[in-house]
Amino acid sequence: MSAVLQTETVRIRPMQDEDVPEVQSIERRAYEFPWSAGIFSDCLRVGYCCWVLDGGAMLLGYGIMSVAVEESHILNVCVAPEARRRGHARSLMGHLLTTGAEHGARIAYLEVRPSNAGALKLYTDLGFRHVGTRRAYYPARNGREDAFVLSVPLVPTPRPAAS
Repeated sequence: MSAVLQTETVRIRPMQDEDVPEVQSIERRAYEFPWSAGIFSDCLRVGYCCWVLDGGAMLLGYGIMSVAVEESHILNVCVAPEARRRGHARSLMGHLLTTGAEHGARIAYLEVRPSNAGALKLYTDLGFRHVGTRRAYYPARNGREDAFVLSVPLVPTPRPAAS
């Protein structure tokens, strides 16, 4: 008898309006204070860089970023709790950082809860450094929690000249 390993086929693709209910479901399962479906819809409407991690049968995560004036701001990165510890967050972050650079960003920023040790480790491993603290930024069970502001320099990717 032989064992056949099933490999997960996962791709990162642009988020669509029809993805919002599933994205918001992931958000609710992952966070005590989740974004609403309306926030995700607004991000799509205003043209933020919105991506999903598509596992075929279901979405495994998502990332949302704004890019303007040579800066990228990573607003939300989340992997479904049942799909964690497989490198998906690292893949999403790599995609967001590359996309930011392709859009001319020279630096990427994000905020993270100091209590989110796993995310802090990932971001540090990716080269992010602590550049500030936003006091009482996040809602928390007993009031508010600070946010660490992290940044990493990006090397912009030149865009091909229009012909």
